[in-house]
Amino acid sequence: MGKKDGGKGTVCAVGARGRAFFVRNVARRRPGTREELGAWVEKRLGVVVPDRAVCEGHNSPMDYLWHAFGGDFAPGGRASGDCVVWANRGGGKTRLAAIATLLDCWFKPDCQVRILGGSLEQSSRVYAEFAEFVRKGFETGLQGRLTGAGCRFVNGSAARILPQSDRGVRGVHVHKLRCDEVELFEPGVWAAAQFCTQSGAGIAAAVEAASTLHEPAGLMQRVLDRARGAGTPAFRWCLWETIETCTDRSCSRCPLDAYCQGKARQSRGYIRIDDAIGQMRRSSRADFESEVLCLRPSRRSAVFEEFDPGHHVGPTGYDSGLPLYRAIDFGFVNPFVCLWIQVDREGVVRVIDEYVRRKATIAVHAEEIRRRTPCGIERVAGTFCDPAGAGRNDITGTSPVQELAAMGIATRHRGSGILDGIARIRAHIRSADGRVRLRIDPRCERLITAMQCYHFPEATKAGASELPAKDGVHDHPIDALRYFFVNWGRNAKGEARKY
Repeated sequence: MGKKDGGKGTVCAVGARGRAFFVRNVARRRPGTREELGAWVEKRLGVVVPDRAVCEGHNSPMDYLWHAFGGDFAPGGRASGDCVVWANRGGGKTRLAAIATLLDCWFKPDCQVRILGGSLEQSSRVYAEFAEFVRKGFETGLQGRLTGAGCRFVNGSAARILPQSDRGVRGVHVHKLRCDEVELFEPGVWAAAQFCTQSGAGIAAAVEAASTLHEPAGLMQRVLDRARGAGTPAFRWCLWETIETCTDRSCSRCPLDAYCQGKARQSRGYIRIDDAIGQMRRSSRADFESEVLCLRPSRRSAVFEEFDPGHHVGPTGYDSGLPLYRAIDFGFVNPFVCLWIQVDREGVVRVIDEYVRRKATIAVHAEEIRRRTPCGIERVAGTFCDPAGAGRNDITGTSPVQELAAMGIATRHRGSGILDGIARIRAHIRSADGRVRLRIDPRCERLITAMQCYHFPEATKAGASELPAKDGVHDHPIDALRYFFVNWGRNAKGEARKY
């Protein structure tokens, strides 16, 4: 966030008269609109919070701050204050969390706030920013000392640091939990943190998750995916919401122009343009697009690095003049996946539909496959599957392949290496001559996500494999697609059908 020189402010002093005087004289002056909030933060804290969304689909930092602060004062209150913040490096996440914490403690009596970072150092960094703001004339509202780990106000509110540990999180019950750099959290700690908050005293419980997005299948990606599915507010901003206004530079001569395209002329941020140019020159394109522009997670560990929804996703309906294929990956606890695929006369592989479901019987899957197949069985050129599906169950004495066959769905399979299938998919994502020969219909949401999140294990981890990680989520749609590629074109009978 941008600091304004000489921006120190004072608030009504509170002393020994205590809580009633504090609440009556301070809460009465709280900002009632986002415009008033922006003016209050600028005057009292010397910080200018950008309040303009520049990129399509993005938010401004003020959108988050108003959500975090203003929701508890909305008519009728709100059920939950949960939210996710995906923002750029240097995008003010830490400072905004500190400001939101001060606002909660200052204007919401009895509000209990805890700060949990990806490490104790990160938690301390948020708290240090908060303590800096408290010293701008808000010490008079404290009950006791401002320590290095927490403080309490005379209105009953308090803010403290939590350690990044399962033990440190369990047993905590507060109104607000602010989590910074979620990407760095231990999964077990994040899971335990979901039970830390509870509403009370007119304050809605809130778990706030803020981070850059580093890994295509990391914790922050999972948090974002769950938020979208649950309707939890997700705020996203990047360099163009936080860079200073460009007024006197020639676009054609600016190193940022390929990315900027005039966006900096609309921004009302604080990051110096020269600093952004320096970051771009020092970093790789992938890292700059991930860490600064928030376009996507870093692609360094992605298996399909060149997959781009802008090029590979688009309406792809069934064409009765083309062969239809199905590709199946078996699963019960892990998802069962079926893909419907056609190949056009230019050799473009078109994935037209998907079916993904856990914990259902083969009979249930078979019925759904028949229902969703857009043609009669005689027009299905092939149904390819996981070779492991031919293995007999020790209890039933049958295999998934046999069960499907008994229900009128004959399958074929061929053994192959994982990397062989991956190479075939890559060749269709973009061949050496630059051709794109893979297109996926937008309805195939799980496959599209998997294409972006399927990744190699971190090389820094002991025993890291050269094979992609099997995370139980993204590997199964990819496996089904692999089975199509390793079987398609290798069976003359299947390819000889006339339509």
